[in-house]
Amino acid sequence: MDEPRYPSTCVERFLRYVTHDTRSEEGAESYPSTTKQLRLLETLKEELNELGLEDVSMDEHGYVFATIPATSKKSGVPVIGFIAHVDTSPEMSGTGVKPIVHRSYGGGEIALPDDPAAVLSPKNCPELQDEVGRDLITASGTTLLGADDKAGVAEIMGAAEYLMAHPEIPHGRLRIAFTPDEEVGRGTEFFDVDRFAARYAYTLDGGGAGELEFETFSADSMEIRFQGFNTHPGYAKGKMV
Repeated sequence: MDEPRYPSTCVERFLRYVTHDTRSEEGAESYPSTTKQLRLLETLKEELNELGLEDVSMDEHGYVFATIPATSKKSGVPVIGFIAHVDTSPEMSGTGVKPIVHRSYGGGEIALPDDPAAVLSPKNCPELQDEVGRDLITASGTTLLGADDKAGVAEIMGAAEYLMAHPEIPHGRLRIAFTPDEEVGRGTEFFDVDRFAARYAYTLDGGGAGELEFETFSADSMEIRFQGFNTHPGYAKGKMV
């Protein structure tokens, strides 16, 4: 039997995952902020079980955890974790996503069929010049694609599938976590670090292939409200506020 084409299964998974509407919602009191995120999280839980991972679970907040058991015979190998979030930005619709695979991109502009004004061009997206000859995946023009971060989800699932099928590859215990509500700044609100139990962890939610980011920023948000009057700026002195 030929060895499965695992990079292909990553793409197939990604194309399937992006059709799940997992848009999160700013200001929601519930957790996750939208229940539709739970549908994809439940799907991932089922698929992890089908792949034979251990300790597969989804807690009351929607966090999905799983374990790829160690194959290395060495002692003291640290537990490594891999994390990705399932929600997509509330800034744009995630309903009815229609992914399009552009085979062997030849350069130039890419017109998105559902919106004539939506055109990807090397002029405003110079990174396209580095992708000539490669397959590209876009949305159809009226929704976001959801690669942030369903690409990371698909990569982790593809890696899990491969490692479970190849126990001859030596590695320590690996932990997987899929989380909700990252896009609205609440992704770690109920994340159980002790339960995850990884010594080191990587979030697959970065930039270009091969890049590793080892620093981040810390920030707070605030909302400021001014009480005033809507008036033309040319006559606003002493009136607007």
